Amino acid sequence: MRTSTSKRPTAREAGNAAVPAGDPTESLSPFLTFPRHAWARLRDGMPMALTEAEIPRLRTLGDRLDLSGVEEVYLPLSRLLAMHVEAAQGLFRARRRFLGGDEDRVPFVIGIGGSVAVGKSTTARVLQALLARWPRTPRVALVTTDGFLRPNAELERRGLMRRKGFPESYDVQALLRFLSDVKAGVHPVRAPVYSHLTYDVIPGDSVTVDAPDILILEGVNVLHAGAPPRDGRTVPFVSDFLDFSVYLDAPEEALRRWYLDRFLALRDTAFRDPRSYFHRYARLSDADALATATGLWEDINLVNLRENILPTRGRADLILRKGEDHRVEEIALRRL
Repeated sequence: MRTSTSKRPTAREAGNAAVPAGDPTESLSPFLTFPRHAWARLRDGMPMALTEAEIPRLRTLGDRLDLSGVEEVYLPLSRLLAMHVEAAQGLFRARRRFLGGDEDRVPFVIGIGGSVAVGKSTTARVLQALLARWPRTPRVALVTTDGFLRPNAELERRGLMRRKGFPESYDVQALLRFLSDVKAGVHPVRAPVYSHLTYDVIPGDSVTVDAPDILILEGVNVLHAGAPPRDGRTVPFVSDFLDFSVYLDAPEEALRRWYLDRFLALRDTAFRDPRSYFHRYARLSDADALATATGLWEDINLVNLRENILPTRGRADLILRKGEDHRVEEIALRRL
């Protein structure tokens, strides 16, 4: 077990690097921002639960997570989440006594959002592994919103294949019903499954979520919310069901480069499978593959980032800011 004896940073010492120095809105920011070295101290002796041999299994293609990243970024975050879960459970018990009900506790839902290629899947897997190894070994389920994309055939009929991943390409009602049932304590609940090989929802397949202590929901648009209706009707959004949310952030040019690098890597691996939706790209030259990937990035993913994903960053409870090398350099935590 490793124990940190470093002095913890105060809120004043952490500063607020999220806002440019001298910006008149600096004092109004809802976030406290920590450089990585200051955030790492907040681990406060929490034991390392993962081994170096486990990291490659948790790391997704193109990401560069290493053991130091787990120690300095994700262990402090898992400690913070432990506090939030404990507080939420205490509040739930108090409300149950107040209302005179006898409902079981409901899952604590963590949302993880951000651009394509930013590393959401890695973050979700690492947090699932860490949270499941808390002293009381809670059950931690992981579901991606990809399963709630409309099937390709339906997207084709609606003319939305070039908008796949945009808010309108999801079966939002199905996703909201799933989350509503989870937060109502219904179990088991099933979520559809998506195949990145066939680039489509798998007909008839599902993953069962059976009353976990924690549910991690990962997807590009988990924080997206449309305009509220003018007549005051209650219209739920996915984010209404989240107890804590994390947004992975990175410079636009870095995201572009990571997406292109991943496309080239997939061209030489997964795309070679004849079952792959992208099999037609497997024999492209480097130049043609880069041109194709650049077109997909600029025409689809960059548009989605600018129109739908990036505008939700400020709604997160915590922002992980990555540098050019995929390394988390800064953490912004929403004030209470």
